[in-house]
Amino acid sequence: MPLLRFVVVTGLTSAVEVRGITKWFGETTALDAVDLTVGPGEVHGLLGPNGAGKTTLLSAMFGLVLPDEGTLRLFGRSRAEAGAAWLDGVAGFVETPRFYPYLNGRRNLAVLAGLDGEDAASLIDDALERVGLAGPAARRKVRGYSLGMRQRLGLAAAMLRRPRLLILDEPANGMDPVGIRDLRAALRRAARDGVTVILSSHDMAQIEEICDSATILSAGRVVAAGRLDALRAAAPDPVWRMRTSDDTKALAIAAPLDTVKAASHDGGGMVVHAAQDEMDGYVLSLAAAGIAVRGLELDRTPLEALFFQLTAAQTAKAAKLPEPGAPAEVTP
Repeated sequence: MPLLRFVVVTGLTSAVEVRGITKWFGETTALDAVDLTVGPGEVHGLLGPNGAGKTTLLSAMFGLVLPDEGTLRLFGRSRAEAGAAWLDGVAGFVETPRFYPYLNGRRNLAVLAGLDGEDAASLIDDALERVGLAGPAARRKVRGYSLGMRQRLGLAAAMLRRPRLLILDEPANGMDPVGIRDLRAALRRAARDGVTVILSSHDMAQIEEICDSATILSAGRVVAAGRLDALRAAAPDPVWRMRTSDDTKALAIAAPLDTVKAASHDGGGMVVHAAQDEMDGYVLSLAAAGIAVRGLELDRTPLEALFFQLTAAQTAKAAKLPEPGAPAEVTP
């Protein structure tokens, strides 16, 4: 099956355009002919297991890593064409953001605002408010911050630059549910204001909650890309965990069904592979047979199922990959 790709249509100049980016570190291929297009005002997620190439790709967007092959354009300009102005309007962080630990959160932002100049200092209060660090938290020394609070402060620091492009590497790392909620709200608000957001994550749930589109990387290659609704449509059936009053009979009812695949789970209960509509019908058939459903939860979303299917296939083929630059094929 050919590479899964669903074109993101936009009539505007792309905020980010990556074509054939390849990067080697010694004998290791970190990025292998990667293509990526992200439109203005879009929130785009980079998904992939550890070592997939997400951080290397984001580092290339910041100019911290120089590709060995391919082209990378931000707002229509390559680094060679734009020179020192290439990163104007670009903000964010790669890996964990760093601050002066002996200064409080507000003072750290004031130092950064002084470097940015213009009216950056006037944006500090709003930036802290957006990321949920206003009030006492802003007056605490950063050495006492949790990892999640440092991530929030990193996002606030990025906002001081009035970015048109926000690049974030695992921004929800270490955040509690409240922090993730605030992050989601801040990024959606930024997108409404026309800011393009690219964020990496290994958490499919976060990508589904925050992003409009996504790219899945595995072993340095793009194995799927497109808008989330298109990716979901191409995905395998979701996976459910179910407990009933009589699992043996429930399995027997599922056995003749072509669209519902059920099996016993080692930890008790059942695992069921079925689309939402088919799952609804199966539950109704259990009720008609006098079998009570005592527990039902979504164990793996369609996007998660696609992620595991594609990355597992790519890992299995790692020893047989074609030369860098050759078309990648994935057989889910």
